Amino acid sequence: LGLTAAGAGILGVGAAWWRAQTPDAPVPTAPAEGFWTSQFETPQGGTVSMGALQGRPLLVNFWATWCAPCVEELPLINDFYRQNKVNGWQVVGLAVDKLAPVQAFLQKMPLDFPIGMAGLVGAELSRGMGNLVGGLPFSVVLGRNGMVLQRKMGRITDADLSNWLRLK
Repeated sequence: LGLTAAGAGILGVGAAWWRAQTPDAPVPTAPAEGFWTSQFETPQGGTVSMGALQGRPLLVNFWATWCAPCVEELPLINDFYRQNKVNGWQVVGLAVDKLAPVQAFLQKMPLDFPIGMAGLVGAELSRGMGNLVGGLPFSVVLGRNGMVLQRKMGRITDADLSNWLRLK
């Protein structure tokens, strides 16, 4: 019995180590409660419905105009969207910001993917999606099944986007 317990312990430690070494094999989790029923006004006066985005891979990016890393990563995210929307990928930006600065920003840097005005609700929603420190930028990748596959605090890189393409 002692040998069996020791073997099981070693196996458990090995499995935990292996899981820690393979960040590309995330454990799916449910998004924040109510995420798929959420709707956000767009800076142009329309609506972005999260439910309409369900069933295909989705990158959700929480950002703000006053956040330098957020602004720096938006062209990269926009390119990702343009290149991969034909493959079913969707992107939505949720601005944790006020309407006027977002409208002014989008005049200077138009984006092809939808932007929702999330405001303070967006900060709370991002916490429910795993943003425990409440920082920006914060991104979440949801699979076709609607489950969270990846989370990223901080600026997105080309390597992040390449890795996420395999996660559908």
